[in-house]
Amino acid sequence: MENPVFEKKNILVTGGAGFIGSHLCERLLRDANVICIDDFSNSSPKNIEHLLQYPDFEFINYDVDNPIDLSKFDELDKFKVKFQGIQEIYHLACPTSPKDFEKLKMKSLLSNSSAMINTLDLAVKYRAKYVFASSSVVYGDPKDDHKFIESYQGVVNHLTPRACYDEGKRFAETCVETYRQFYGIDAKVARVFTTYGPRMKLFEGQLIPDFIINALEGKDLTIYGDETMSTSLLYVGDMVDGFARLMASAPEVKIVNLGGDRVISYVEVAEKIIALTGSTSKIVFEKPLVFLTKKGLPDLTYVKDILGWMPLIRLEDGLQKTIDYTVANKEALLFHSR
Repeated sequence: MENPVFEKKNILVTGGAGFIGSHLCERLLRDANVICIDDFSNSSPKNIEHLLQYPDFEFINYDVDNPIDLSKFDELDKFKVKFQGIQEIYHLACPTSPKDFEKLKMKSLLSNSSAMINTLDLAVKYRAKYVFASSSVVYGDPKDDHKFIESYQGVVNHLTPRACYDEGKRFAETCVETYRQFYGIDAKVARVFTTYGPRMKLFEGQLIPDFIINALEGKDLTIYGDETMSTSLLYVGDMVDGFARLMASAPEVKIVNLGGDRVISYVEVAEKIIALTGSTSKIVFEKPLVFLTKKGLPDLTYVKDILGWMPLIRLEDGLQKTIDYTVANKEALLFHSR
């Protein structure tokens, strides 16, 4: 039997203080009670400071690698969780730091295993709809200009230095599908391609925020790799719109790609940022980081058809929004990051 919904849905977001998670919480607050769970292992309190003033938002500092018992948190009484339960769960908690990858290896492993079981158990308990933030890494290395379609099974080496993330995401998807089959819950997978926007962490080896800070300071823009390095890019506002549409979709919708629909070289991104900031910076190259691999392009045919979703924000506009945010928050960002 479904629990009654008194006024608004109760929605749980793990990793809600992260880059994408904080934007998702912001979006969901329009018409729901939002419970944000995060342990700040790879995120920042600054991302959700502006949300704490809202009565429909509640933050819980907790590591979802451990079993989750929401009845232990008295602060959730205002959402009547004991009576209403949870209607939707978005599981985003997982480190994605290129620079701190080695340090966060076990955290990645647990996020893609223990945390999957714990959040899916919660979905079963409350008969909640469930969306998992997977990754394009499940497809393995791209071949030429090959676009990844959801039915492609992918090739991933499960014993590489970054397998806890790549193979981890594949196992995590297996968890979602197994719970679907066994418990009959409405659980879905979003395969997330490279996303950018305000609130990305600085000095993590991530392309855009580091480019912007260095361009503003007139320093070299470092590309980890060579001139052939390229990616697809999706603005974070488009990504959270995709998440929300996926959650609202019919139970038979299981897996969708969410990402930008064109390949752009790192050099072109760097040149655009230099131009938009009026910088005198130069572009330099260094050896690749372990966590940075060549990214393929998503085939968006299915998601456009089934969810009516497509990227809307132009790269120039998204970069400008990200630059504006970085300029406005530069000192605080630099202070928090160093």
